Amino acid sequence: MGKHLRIILGLLLAAALTLSPALAEGGQSDYTLDRVVVLSRHNIRSPLSGSGSLLGDITPHEWFEWTSNPSELSLRGAMLETLMGQYFRLWLEDEGLFPENYQPEEGAVRFYANAKQRTQATARYFSAGLLPVAVVPIERHSEYDTMDPTFNPALTLLTDEYEKDVVAQIAKMGGPAGLKGIHAGLMDAIELLMDVTDMNESEAYKSGQFGDLLTDETAIVLELGKELSMTGPIKTATSVADALTFQYYEIADDKAAAFGHDLTREDWLKLHSIVDVYTEMLFGTPLVAVNVAHPLLQEMRDELTAEGRRFTFLCGHDSNISSVLSALGVEEYELPDTIEPKTPIGVKLVFEIRTGADGESYARVRLVYQSTEQLRGMIPLSLNNPPMSYDIDLTGIQRNTDGYYRLDDVLACFQNAIDANDALVEKYDEEDAEMDAAA
Repeated sequence: MGKHLRIILGLLLAAALTLSPALAEGGQSDYTLDRVVVLSRHNIRSPLSGSGSLLGDITPHEWFEWTSNPSELSLRGAMLETLMGQYFRLWLEDEGLFPENYQPEEGAVRFYANAKQRTQATARYFSAGLLPVAVVPIERHSEYDTMDPTFNPALTLLTDEYEKDVVAQIAKMGGPAGLKGIHAGLMDAIELLMDVTDMNESEAYKSGQFGDLLTDETAIVLELGKELSMTGPIKTATSVADALTFQYYEIADDKAAAFGHDLTREDWLKLHSIVDVYTEMLFGTPLVAVNVAHPLLQEMRDELTAEGRRFTFLCGHDSNISSVLSALGVEEYELPDTIEPKTPIGVKLVFEIRTGADGESYARVRLVYQSTEQLRGMIPLSLNNPPMSYDIDLTGIQRNTDGYYRLDDVLACFQNAIDANDALVEKYDEEDAEMDAAA
């Protein structure tokens, strides 16, 4: 064998090892997996698209015949979540954290979901895939179909100064033009959305029932004890674009999914950019994120250090993923192989807690999600065909050469985010008191 051939074969072998599924999942032998904490978004749900609803009236087309009641987990969503649970089972068995056909001892595994059907059901189907011969309770701490305070991204702080600063921070996303600038940046996407849905042919839209998506203005609404919200074209466009994305996942025929239009992957990304911007405005804004994510950050921090815990699954919404990541200080990212590059449907924010060969505790932090192809094809997942995995960067701390953070550094990020809310409350309460005194 010639010298050059040996070099080429050596490089090919190195590349194969680099792309090995086991290594891609962070399974280096020098780090023993001790615990996994997952914050999950629910899987595919059905929107409200019947007659008399926004979706039902804003387009002349008939939507996909959804397989569940409005806002509930769809049949496809249930099957996809089971596939993801089965993958996690294979991975955790391969890592040695779970024995085969694991039947957890008391306290070793915890499932806790928001009280909505889509989150409770997502947790149930994931647990069926993860633990096929064990029945584990899905915790629900609020009345069914209400928002559990842990998962409810509701404002617990509201003063005049805070409201002014929040609106200013959101408007900054649009540059000098503020909220109008955000709308202008989405104009191409909104025009594409109107074209795909043939919105201008809808009698309800032509009558002005839903305003004008191209000329109306967006306003931000803050209410104590409620989610941040908005009125205007971005909100309306988000509802339609979100449903169109779910329809794309549910229908195999690309053209039928787009109401007879031929769309590229770039078109679908553009359409979903409306949803991404909406989510970032309401839940990713730092002044909002540290407040609305506060109870969930406390829950997650406690689970990262829970004595005797092997696996934790918390299930909420894209608002939870977005606000938690923003509060922790995640660097900007774009997820590959998905038309939802920020918080894809069913995405898992995964914290792996490991012990290194040096006896120290480390953490890997990543987003795990099914690619658009895996979602649409309901493709079985395995160690040789894993879901997508993306390691995230947290501001102010560094990963080592193996891709792991020191656990203490990650816990410090959580504590800083938790403390930031306390500081926020103190700051604006003091400003409010000073204004009252001066009045």
